[in-house]
Amino acid sequence: MDIWIADWMIRLLGCYALVGALFAVPFVTVGAAKLDPRSAGSGFGFRVMIFPGAAALWPWLLLRWVHHCKR
Repeated sequence: MDIWIADWMIRLLGCYALVGALFAVPFVTVGAAKLDPRSAGSGFGFRVMIFPGAAALWPWLLLRWVHHCKR
């Protein structure tokens, strides 16, 4: 039973990471500039640096992005 739980936890973590990576691509190209106008003129290096954080924090950033678009 313990292996079954560990297997599902790894699968859930993998799904979370996959969704995060898929979210991070549009976020670093469009969303970051909408949430923080100072990042609008940033280059490729900045976007590469924020990609892992955007992928890890995707639920919170998605909520902020959606809330920002409603204004």
